[in-house]
Order: sequence, then structure tokens, then C-alpha cells
Amino acid sequence: MGLHATHGQDGMTTTSPLRFFLAGPRVPWRAACLAMAIGAPLAAPAAALNLSITDTAGKPLLDAVALLEPASGKVAVKPMADVEISQAKRQFSPRVTLITTGTRVTFPNFDTVRHHVYSFSPTKTFELKLYAGVPGVPVMFDKPGLAVLGCNIHDRMTAWVVVADTPWFARSAADGRARIDAVPAGSYRLRVWHPGLAPGSEPAAVALTVSAGDVEHQERLAVGAEP
Repeated sequence: MGLHATHGQDGMTTTSPLRFFLAGPRVPWRAACLAMAIGAPLAAPAAALNLSITDTAGKPLLDAVALLEPASGKVAVKPMADVEISQAKRQFSPRVTLITTGTRVTFPNFDTVRHHVYSFSPTKTFELKLYAGVPGVPVMFDKPGLAVLGCNIHDRMTAWVVVADTPWFARSAADGRARIDAVPAGSYRLRVWHPGLAPGSEPAAVALTVSAGDVEHQERLAVGAEP
């Protein structure tokens, strides 16, 4: 089975281990092997979720974010190594960044003009006032959610940081494809977001049951013109 969708981690004398084993009660070889086989726990099967994310007309969407979350309870998530969102040619790069909760982000400015990077989003509110080069302290994103970035000097500069509270996530390439590997069997909620969704709208959500195997899933999003 795969994945089915329904919308809705000195000085002491020692004894050789081999000699100790041979000195014990004799057990037939076949029986010993059978006992070990029965007693050895097997690793839970894992699935790879292959996503195709398009708009409603079937056009592939770049920079769509897919988050796979347990249907109940939480799973431990570790911060990633520091991530970089640069400014060059008066643009943020990358425009969409996907990180885990607790990850720090640096904002180097490679332009010849200064920038004033900020976010007023509830997920993370901060300001890096007029600066050139690399700010001294990275910004930690300590809550899950979406943070919209801007520049107080250059209004057309926009970027997004998606902070995930799950270890299973992916961002789509230009062909709309994304892959989430090593997903344990279980029940999940898949959430898919894209910058072209209306501001404040909820990501698309799908209930999934994962068993094992390499599985394909297609998601269509009603996106409009991107900012």
C-alpha cells in the first residue's frame, strides 16, 4: 500500500565474549537464528511523497511549500544550521525560504545601497535598520508560521519565510515538483502554501494516510497574481 488522500527520529581479568558464549548452554544453530529473527524489531517502513503542485489550470508552481504534519501529537524538530537570505540587485534571494522552528537567519546585503529589512508578521517581528554588509547578529525564527519580509527603503522587495514545526517539508522547483523523503507510516495532514495565494488565506489542507512506498500526489492551488 502507499498513500491515500481524502480532501476535507584497568587491571581486571576479562573473559572473551566468544568464549563466554561457547561456554553457555548449547542451542541448536537454527533455533538460535530463529529466536534472533523473531526478537529483532524491524524498522518501520517509510514512504517518499512525490508532489506535483500546479495552479488550477495545470501550470507548475515554483516556490510552493509543502508541510507534512502528524494528524495528532507533535514530533521533535531541531533547528537547522544558519540560513542566509541575501539582498542583491534590490531583491531578496531566495524569495521563499523554508526553515524549522528555532533556526537563525542572516541577511547579508550585497548591494551598493543600504537596506532596511523588516517583518511585522506575528510569526516574527524584527527590524534591521539601514545597513550594508552583514548584520552582526542573525535573526532567530522561534515560532512556526509565515513571516513576510520587506525593505523599508525599497517597497518592491518582498520575500517569505515559512517556519515549519515538522521535519517533513519541501519547496517546489520550477516544474512544480517537490519530494518529502523518509516519512514514517501513519496519519498526516498535508498543507500546501504559495506566495500567489490571497494574503491571509489558509494553505490548502489534505488528510493523508502513509504506509510505505514511493507515492505521487497532485495538488492544485487557486493562486492569483503574485506580489
